[in-house]
Amino acid sequence: MANVKPLTQRNLWFERLMAILASVNLGLVLFDLSYVPWRDFYIRNLPQMTRIYDPIKGIEAHRETENYLATVDALTEQVSQTGLRSPQVATELEALRNLSGEMIDSNPFAAVDKSGTLEKIKNRMRDRIGVKSSKQAFSTFWSQAYLSKRGWNQEINFFNQTIRPLIITNYYRSIGENGELIDKFWRIDLPFVILFAVELLARSFYIKRQHPGFSWSNAILWRWYDLFLLLPFWRTLRVIPVLIRLDHARLLNLHPLRQQIHQGIVANFAEEITEIVVVRVINQVQGSIQRGELKHWLSQNENLRSYIDINNINEVEAIGSILVKTIVYQVLPKIQPEIAAILRHNIESAITQAPMYRNLHSLPGLEVMQTQLSDQLATQITANLYGAIVSATEDPVGAKLSSQLLQRFSEALGTEMQKKHVLSEIQNLLIDFLEEVKLNYVQRLSQEDLWKVLEQTKQLRRQPSVPPVQDKNSTALVRREGT
Repeated sequence: MANVKPLTQRNLWFERLMAILASVNLGLVLFDLSYVPWRDFYIRNLPQMTRIYDPIKGIEAHRETENYLATVDALTEQVSQTGLRSPQVATELEALRNLSGEMIDSNPFAAVDKSGTLEKIKNRMRDRIGVKSSKQAFSTFWSQAYLSKRGWNQEINFFNQTIRPLIITNYYRSIGENGELIDKFWRIDLPFVILFAVELLARSFYIKRQHPGFSWSNAILWRWYDLFLLLPFWRTLRVIPVLIRLDHARLLNLHPLRQQIHQGIVANFAEEITEIVVVRVINQVQGSIQRGELKHWLSQNENLRSYIDINNINEVEAIGSILVKTIVYQVLPKIQPEIAAILRHNIESAITQAPMYRNLHSLPGLEVMQTQLSDQLATQITANLYGAIVSATEDPVGAKLSSQLLQRFSEALGTEMQKKHVLSEIQNLLIDFLEEVKLNYVQRLSQEDLWKVLEQTKQLRRQPSVPPVQDKNSTALVRREGT
């Protein structure tokens, strides 16, 4: 949904008025769409509404069923005037028997998909008379003998309460010259469409003034959702602009719904994008190995591999240098006591296992002297080793020799790795390993509950940001590396 600037009180009331009008229009649209399916309910409970709205949908009383009910009404009037046994009543009953047979044969309910209603009428009449034939049931019901035996008032009340409401629901819907069912709802909808069209043009003119670089199409599409209010078809889509307008007018809070929709979209895309990105990276690595770039990398031949260097610095060597200096100047001084303890333990074990010590260990003071000797040896060895490491690091000649050693080691390792059987075996193993990663871990990525991941990201956003603490030693080390 589009972002909305803060509304003034005057603009807020205008937005609310237009949102209410759009809601009324949507209500009329939904009522119109539901009228025909729910007409049976309306005609039973709100008959006055059907008399008003039936002409809008082109609905008329069906002639056959209307004539049937008119004949029943004439029979009722005749019975009240001349009695049930009169010849006039016998004529009306015969007419009803004929009309009942015609209604069953022609099925006037089928034209409006209400054949089920006729089946209800037939079933109720069969149950009333106790026969299996619906025609026979109607013929028996509309006879002087049956009505006299069961009682006129009782049976006509049964018809009026049980059968008549079903027959009344039948109708005929007119068809226009275009071959479509008559529907005059556009006459009710047209004023709303004109109103919303004028409003959209006014808003587009205002947007174009605010953004001179916009074309008219861009200004209109700024409020794309209002276009649904102008369509004479797919009117149910008007629910979209109505909800947006109600939210803009602060009559409805759709923020939780928007957030849920956004999360759903992100979750669906994240799963697919994660798989695509990871699989593409693995495929590129596999392709590089299959093209023989592993051999080129091992041979350190710059002319054979298209590697892009952005700063003329060997990052691997620079990182190795930083790690070495960090270990030498920061880590080793802190772990000297532990190293000394390990050496002291080994020295004591070696002295204890010597045959001469086994013969002299009973002499007084020898154990104390052995402990002091172990401490001194361990401390001296640790100090000498650390000094040698520091000297090798700071001494230009030692640094050069160390560099030559590493270079020679890399060349020797690369030479051995380039042997056909070794390189081929390594390439095959790497390709198989990457394929297993795709089959196992990428599938786990897609199966991971992305909703939990989204919730974790929201929690991270809620947490106050803490400025990073810069380590003085690391800063000094970087400065020393830069110099």
